[in-house]
Amino acid sequence: MSRGLVLLQQSEGSGLFDAIGKFLTGVGVPAEVAEPFARVLAFVLAFVAVYFLGRLALFPVVNRVMDGRGLEPHAQKPLRRLLGVVVVFVALTVAFGAAGLPNFLQSLATIAAAATLAIGFAMQDVLQNFVAGIFIYTDKPFRIGDWIEWDGNSGIVEDISFRVSRVRTFDNELLTVPNSQLTDGVIKNPVAKDTLRLQVPFGIGYDDDIEAATDIIVEEAESHPDILADPGPTVRLTELGDSSVVLNSRFWIANPSRADFVKTKADYVKNVKRRFDAQDINIPYPNRTLSGELTVAGVREVSPSDD
Repeated sequence: MSRGLVLLQQSEGSGLFDAIGKFLTGVGVPAEVAEPFARVLAFVLAFVAVYFLGRLALFPVVNRVMDGRGLEPHAQKPLRRLLGVVVVFVALTVAFGAAGLPNFLQSLATIAAAATLAIGFAMQDVLQNFVAGIFIYTDKPFRIGDWIEWDGNSGIVEDISFRVSRVRTFDNELLTVPNSQLTDGVIKNPVAKDTLRLQVPFGIGYDDDIEAATDIIVEEAESHPDILADPGPTVRLTELGDSSVVLNSRFWIANPSRADFVKTKADYVKNVKRRFDAQDINIPYPNRTLSGELTVAGVREVSPSDD
């Protein structure tokens, strides 16, 4: 009995490979040819079936889940790529089994596990950033276009990937930030909500009229088109400094992600300063008074007789 026929008989009950082998030998194909051809055909058929079935069945479901969670297109793309890798791995696993190669599959799994362990130790930082990227996608502490601040840095988020995020500073510098730095610490996102409160301190002189200055600060906030009337602006005396009385103005703006609130704040401060000047309200600067005596040693008095 030939080797190919023996292998076909030993693989009886192995599923697709066995069925294809029996069919080929039944139509007169020599067993030596039927055995390897049956393995290849079973592998290809199983891989193609599982791969396309997985994509047709899983991808629409995953797309609906991601759309339901409100994931942005840039976040959905890498997740689809990761799902595609999983589908390929499952298709390969099923294909090896269908081809009657379970021992090869076990050896491949062992090698893959050992390689994964070694790669895991060598790429701890990469894996940490990868996991952090997943947390950013799921928790959504910020999105592309948001202004964020962290560890003394700030800028506009331009891109988010699984390993790094790219932030453009207000000086037009591009920062490539590992995702773990954005998940291990505190991130400030001023534009995460629909409104944003800004605070501006104004220092006036001790001899100036606090009520008049307060009225000016409130009136200029109420007249500015980009400052909200509800909630309205407020002013509180917050500090009696060395050279000034500090009045802290608090006001709200809408749509902070689209509004140029830096310009709004600058215009508001300029208008208040102009009104202060018109009504002789002083904005003092720090003064220091030095007192005491100055002694100079080593200087000899010079008289006309010394000439």
